[in-house]
Amino acid sequence: MSDLPDLLSMTREELRDFALSIGEKPYRGDQIFSFLSRGVDYDGMTSLSLTLREKLKTETEFRLPSVLTKKRSRDGLTEKYLLSLIDGECVECVLMRHDYGTSLCISSQVGCRMGCKFCASTLAGKVRDLYPSELLGQIIAVGNDSGERIDKLVMMGIGEPLDNYANTVKFLRILNDKDGIGLGLRNVSLSTCGIVPGIEKLAEEGLPVTLSVSLHAYRDDVRQKIMPVANKYSLDELLRACRFYFDKTGRRVSFEYTLIAGKNDSREDAIGLCRLLKEKMRVTSHVNIIPLNRVEETGFSPPDPASAERFAAILRTEGQNATVRRSMGADVDAACGQLRRSLQNQVKEL
Repeated sequence: MSDLPDLLSMTREELRDFALSIGEKPYRGDQIFSFLSRGVDYDGMTSLSLTLREKLKTETEFRLPSVLTKKRSRDGLTEKYLLSLIDGECVECVLMRHDYGTSLCISSQVGCRMGCKFCASTLAGKVRDLYPSELLGQIIAVGNDSGERIDKLVMMGIGEPLDNYANTVKFLRILNDKDGIGLGLRNVSLSTCGIVPGIEKLAEEGLPVTLSVSLHAYRDDVRQKIMPVANKYSLDELLRACRFYFDKTGRRVSFEYTLIAGKNDSREDAIGLCRLLKEKMRVTSHVNIIPLNRVEETGFSPPDPASAERFAAILRTEGQNATVRRSMGADVDAACGQLRRSLQNQVKEL
């Protein structure tokens, strides 16, 4: 990484100021913003003078990720991308085609330091945060490669968005700009393992994203064994923050619950989860049940195929909204971290 200005990480207002700082009219900043949002490189910015384009080439940095490799599922509904960043690091994102449109799951960091015991993303720890340009760049790179418009965005790939708070919030503001990508933030879901101060801070930002919280257990002692963050923030603190988020934004909070055989998949777990959410949230919430994707290094096992449906049925009987996430792209290592991990292992063997 150089110290040159990273234009794709700038808001439209910042680009207008940048244009002024190099002796150009502010509207040039608007033009650059529009070009960058479409992934157009400096040579393609033909409405700018050749002199300005050459100046941008030498005095700024264009941090658009490139497609390193991709895998397409047999049913054609899922495409897993491994993207190369400007410093040679790589991240993953997953394109998913649904009846209601196309969604993209993106990464927020290179690696992750949260240490969740069942997750491949965290096995090698955190390398660095992603810049707003690299968050936006995943959308642009996949959109340009696939030729498809992204209708919904999920920040649920490698990394913890609230551990990269400033870059995440700036990215969301740039993403929402009508003169750029222009994706409505109600079509964005941000997943967190439960960083309480980050949830509370996000609630004050005025960004109507859907908050998706990784719960995975209804008791602190169980959660602490699989999620180190639970040793810092109790379930009581976490759900208080979730309720605060709902009160400030009016946006329903959803809860992710990864089913792990013999750890959190019993009837007692299901009933305990319902009672916890009723007591602490006191408003309608949604539980998204996710059968574990097997990652050999973790030692955890997925439940049998019927367990997730049984678990969901108990929740519904108890009055809790719940769905089982349909597995997409299992044949292309679509669980976050698996493709990057595979590449790391190949490099080690060379």
